[in-house]
Amino acid sequence: MSKGRLYIVSGPSGSGKDTILKEVFQKCPEIFFSISSISRPMRPGEVEGEKYHFISKDEFLKLIDDDMLLEYNQFCGNYYGSPKQPVLDALNCGRDALLEVDVNGAAQVRKVMPEAVSIFIMPPSYAELHRRLSGRGTETEEVIGARMKTALQEIGRACEYDYIVVNDVLSEAVDDLIGIIRSQRFKTERQINIINEVLKNA
Repeated sequence: MSKGRLYIVSGPSGSGKDTILKEVFQKCPEIFFSISSISRPMRPGEVEGEKYHFISKDEFLKLIDDDMLLEYNQFCGNYYGSPKQPVLDALNCGRDALLEVDVNGAAQVRKVMPEAVSIFIMPPSYAELHRRLSGRGTETEEVIGARMKTALQEIGRACEYDYIVVNDVLSEAVDDLIGIIRSQRFKTERQINIINEVLKNA
């Protein structure tokens, strides 16, 4: 049995990556989704174990000390990161695994797992990005400007990724991401077992 492949997916606010990933997991439930750990309290509407495991700051710091994270960051006094062991267990069982992380987290993962395949979700244009970020109509221009600045900084690092998926038409973006994952499964390095099996029985 060949090992699974790790996929890193990033994208700025307004790229639609959460919507894309929701559909990808509906179509490909065999892919393991890495649930992040976070040290902030749970917010209304959030569910433990759905996207985050909510733990204390002390528990998080112990994960760091014990080298139990693939990546982690600190934001507004809270820690968040990706536990290492569940991902390794999935990969060793032959399952593909997917991490949704920001550009800083992706850089950390690539250092420890350079074989990971990284995918950046891109908005189709500057104008569309601005429309999506201001679409709620409840934020000031100052807030929208700050969100745009952050998004553009992240887009500026898209060249660090192996693949770019442009989210213009949602269904096409979903198919593109799934296509990348499926194509990786046919790489020669992941088909060694079938080659050896055929040759052994020749």
